Formats: sequence, structure tokens, C-alpha cells
Amino acid sequence: MNEQIRPNAREWTVSQLSAALRKTVEDAFGYVRVRGEISGCKIHHSSGHCYFALKDESAKIDAVLFRTALARLRIKPEEGLEVVVTGRLTTYPGKSSYQIVVETLEPAGIGALMVLLDQRKKALAAEGLFDARRKQPLPFLPQLIGVITSPGGAVIRDILHRLTDRFPRRVMVWPVRVQGEGAAQEVAAAIAGFNALPAKGLPGRPDLLIVARGGGSIEDLWSFNEEIVVRAAAASMIPLISAVGHETDVTLIDFAADKRAPTPTAAAEMAVPVRTELLVRIDSLIRRSLACWQRGQEARRTELRSAIRALPSAEQLLAVPTQRLDYASSRLPRALLANAQSHHARFSRAAGRLSPHMLRTQLGRCCELVGALVERARRAKEISGMRRRERLEGATARLRAGLRANADSHRNRIGRSRERVAGLAQRASRAMLMLLGQRVASLDRCAGLLQALSHRGVLARGFALVRDGKRRPVPHAARVSAGMSLDIEFFDGFVRASAEHAVLTPVEKPKPKLRSRRLADAGQGKLFE
Repeated sequence: MNEQIRPNAREWTVSQLSAALRKTVEDAFGYVRVRGEISGCKIHHSSGHCYFALKDESAKIDAVLFRTALARLRIKPEEGLEVVVTGRLTTYPGKSSYQIVVETLEPAGIGALMVLLDQRKKALAAEGLFDARRKQPLPFLPQLIGVITSPGGAVIRDILHRLTDRFPRRVMVWPVRVQGEGAAQEVAAAIAGFNALPAKGLPGRPDLLIVARGGGSIEDLWSFNEEIVVRAAAASMIPLISAVGHETDVTLIDFAADKRAPTPTAAAEMAVPVRTELLVRIDSLIRRSLACWQRGQEARRTELRSAIRALPSAEQLLAVPTQRLDYASSRLPRALLANAQSHHARFSRAAGRLSPHMLRTQLGRCCELVGALVERARRAKEISGMRRRERLEGATARLRAGLRANADSHRNRIGRSRERVAGLAQRASRAMLMLLGQRVASLDRCAGLLQALSHRGVLARGFALVRDGKRRPVPHAARVSAGMSLDIEFFDGFVRASAEHAVLTPVEKPKPKLRSRRLADAGQGKLFE
């Protein structure tokens, strides 16, 4: 048998029931601490809120972390991280589900932090940020050192004191927070800011960076394990020394930095050499260089003496050339005499060949050659002139033919243009007549419309237009006073009059006609006929 319906039970709307359930849940669980593993973590790109779920072996609950609370967290939520959250339970009416609104979030013990640290280290190492080939060598003696640390701590004093003892250098401090909310963003911004400084000018770009902080717990040093700090250190174009914590403390920035120092004091020792040791070393090098130069000079002097003893004397060097000169001097007179006799014989033979008959014969041959060349030049000139005349006649014939063809082409084009102009003139004439007809018809319509709308037509039907003394129309009788001068216009003239007294007669206004609810289309039938 079905259950009997209770007509007196209260009737809820969906919104009322959701509000009542929400109030009950929030009153019963206004503050709770929940431990679980983060699952399905995602941040909404427009609102900035973070949505995830907390789960254990057998249950799961939705969680929401609003943007303001997310900005205050020291540890950001990540997938698979075991955490302890505090907040309040509430319901979400849009999905008929309950969720926890997280106010604080912290890792569930040191073990969870170490697991998160190991996961982040493996992910960044897979990207190559810890590769030894990316690391830069430190400058031997930097002119300007940039220090990123807290300005009020003992770290900066230790670094400055150690630099003063070893080798005083200019130091530029970028003050940042080294733990707590916003510390990671400030450290990353300081590294990027030092890299963005101009290389020239004041204050100038540092030659070396030191990121320093004293010792502390893993929670205190967690800012230097953030991904933003590690990426900024890896992207730094300035060599960077990481000096975070004591010798046993290890952070992720140590792997991305170009050099890791166990303490801030050790970082200062890595940054600059000892000045006194450099001076002693320079003095030693100077003495060694001077002694080496002196030994080299003495060795060269000894070698020069040995070379001098091995060289022959001047008499030995010039003995053979002297004998050759004496032998040549003894042969020179006979050689000159033989040379003169040889030239005299050659000149005698040439004089015998230069007789008058030979000269006349050679001159006759030259004249015959010149005559032949002149005849050949005359014949070549005649042939060239004849060929030029032939080319000129051919060019003249082609030019005449081209001129005739060009004239015929221009004549035909002028005829076609004349016919086109005549056609266009006829079309323009017809278009002008048509346009004038349209304008005349439009003018007639406007004149008829003007005549229909003019008050002269109304006056022609027996009406009159009343004006006051200033020629202004008087549309109402209430505006006419006794003795008022009026000007009445009829169709065929004007009449001046004077008002004796004004009588106001009420005029009944016609009742407005009721709009018919019938359809505009008379052919539309009715549905229920």
C-alpha cells in the first residue's frame, strides 16, 4: 500500500532548501583541519582562484582556494602534495555538492616537503637548467659585485667584512626578503633587475652576483626552492654564486647557480682573491722575470763571443776576390782592343751595302707599293659608296612603305574615332533631352505640391488669415484684445480692422475614433467560424 500523502508538510523551493543546508553545514563545520593529498589542481585563468580535491585511501572532498588566500601562501598547491589545510565547510548550490573553502595550507611534515623538493628537482633537471655546460666561469677580479640579501641581517656585514679583508671592491646591494610571503618573487626580480642594468654608465652592471642568506630550517629556506627563483638564476647572464644557508643546507638555486658557496663568507672568498697574496705573487713574478731576462742576456752575449771566434778574418775573406780582380785587370786591355776591331769590321760591311743604286731600287719598290695601295683605296671607296647607296635606297623604300602604312592606320583610327564621337554625341543629346524632361516633370510635381500646400489655396476656399499689428499670425481668439489692430488677408487682398471686444466660444474637440481590432487583411478569415 502506498504511503499516505501528508498535505500539511512544508513546501520548500530548491533555493530555500539549498540555503538551509548551507547554513546547517557552515554552523556545524565552521572551522576544520583536513589532511589529504592534492588531486586535480588547476588555477582559473581569469579569476585567479585555485580548485582542487583532497583525497585519501577511501574518500575525496572538493576544495577551493580563493585568489587572496592563494597570494598569502608560502607553499603553493601542487599535484600529489600531501598537505594539511584549514578552512570552513560550505555547499555549492549550483551543483548540490559540498566543499571546503581553504584559508591556510601547509605541507604534512618535512617528508612531504622533501618529496615535493625531489619532484621539482627532477622536473627542472630534465629541462637542462642544472646542466654543467650552461655554467659560466667566475671573473678573476670583478669591479662591481651585486649582492641580493636582506639589508638588516648579519650576512651582508660578513660579506662586506670579508671583501674588505681580502680585496676591497665596489658592492651594490639589492634588498629583498629572504623568507616568507613574496620572498621568491623579490629574489627573482632582483636577479632579473641586475641583468637589465646597462653595461655602461652609472651605476653600471655588476660583474658578479651573490645570492646570500643565513642558515635556517627547510621551511625558512623554501623561497630558494621556488621554480621562479631557479629559472631566474639559470637565465642570469651575469655569473652567480649561491650562498644560501650553511654547508649542510641544499636548495635548488645551488644547482642552477654557476658556483655554490657553503656560507656567505665563503662566497665572498670565491668572489675576490687575497690582495696581499697577489702582491707577493706579482713581486715574485717580477723578480723571476728580471732574473730570466738577465740569464738570457748573458747567454746571448756568450753565443755572440763564440760566433765571433768562429768567423774568418778580413784578409781571408778578401783573398780570392782580390786575385780575381787582378786577373780581370790584366785581361781588360786586350779585350777592349778586340771589341773595337770587331765593331769596325761590322761598320765596314754595312757601308758597302749602302750604295746609290741600291737606294734607288729600294725607293722604286716603295713607290710601286704606295701606288698599289692608292689604287686599292680608290676601289674600296667606290665599293663602299655603292654599298651605302644601296642600303640608303633600301631604307628609303622601307621608310616610304612604313609612312604609307602608318598614314593608313591613323586614317582608319581617325574614322573609327569620328564614328564613335558621333555616336556619343547622339547618345548625349538623347540623354540631355531625357534629363530635361525628367527635370521638367519633377518641377511640375514640385509646383503642384507647392500649390497644394500653400495657404493661398485655403484662402481661395473662403478662409482668411488674421495677423496682428506686427504681421504675426493670430491662431487663437484668446490672443485678441479689445482695440487691437488686426490685418486680415483674403485671397484677393488685405483689410485692416480693429477688434471691439473678444468673445470666447468653447469648441468641442472631436472624439478620437477607436482603432478597429480587425486584421488589416480583409481576406483573412476567422478561426472559429
